[in-house]
Amino acid sequence: MTASTTTLPGLTAGTWAIDPVHSSVGFSVRHLMVSKVRGTFENFSGSIVVAEDGTATATAEIQVDSINTKNADRDAHIKSADFFDAANYPVASFATTGVRAEGGDYVLAGDFTLHGVTRPIELTLEFNGVNPGMGQGAVAGFEATTVINRKDFGITIEMPLEGGGAVVGDKITLNIEIEAIQQA
Repeated sequence: MTASTTTLPGLTAGTWAIDPVHSSVGFSVRHLMVSKVRGTFENFSGSIVVAEDGTATATAEIQVDSINTKNADRDAHIKSADFFDAANYPVASFATTGVRAEGGDYVLAGDFTLHGVTRPIELTLEFNGVNPGMGQGAVAGFEATTVINRKDFGITIEMPLEGGGAVVGDKITLNIEIEAIQQA
């Protein structure tokens, strides 16, 4: 997919800015082979631009050093060169390459950059519609999920367990909930 091919009903032309107060970027990853660690990124931004013909493009940036797993030592390790190497790669980014309808939802395709590596990904996208808002302009809601492999992005640390398996899994589930405000 090289261009947006599907329009989203009710999403009118213009720029829609992500409202970080009413949005979240979260993830989960297998831990010790038996449970999951969950976390969020506290600092992110982005926008959706809807053309006059109704096609949309989206871009987003995540400050990777804003990770929060509710454990300061683990967060520091994830920010280190072992994982994100946030000193050298402070931003993860996403830019759409297309949107297509699939069942009652959509698939959002795009290029995702993490740890200095850019790869195509697809997110399952639920469009929750548009609301007139509360005096600040119309708002649109979206939920998106995908699973990426950290090794595809050059995060290849191995932390094997004595009995087999690893401390940290390879697959990362991203969960994104966005409320975007139409700009005047």
